Amino acid sequence: MLRTHTCGQLTTANTGESVTLCGWVAKRRDHGKLVFIDIRDRYGLTQIVFIPNECPAGTYEKAGQLRSEFVIKIQGIVNKR
Repeated sequence: MLRTHTCGQLTTANTGESVTLCGWVAKRRDHGKLVFIDIRDRYGLTQIVFIPNECPAGTYEKAGQLRSEFVIKIQGIVNKR
C-alpha cells in the first residue's frame, strides 16, 4: 500500500498510530536539533518532526537534505501537537 492516510485526514484521534504518508515538501525548517518538514497532498498539510535521538540511523541527515517540492514517502507514529 502506498499510504495509509492522506495529509488532511490525520486528527488527534490518530495519536499513537503508525501511519504512512506521501506528498510534496511544502516547507523545511531546521532549528538546530530539530528539523520540521511540512508535507502536502491534494487533501491537506501535515507537519513532520525529525528528532535526532528518536530517528532511525541516517534519517535525520536525510531530512536535512530535503528541499521544497521534493516528493517523499514517510512512515512514523502520530504524536499530539
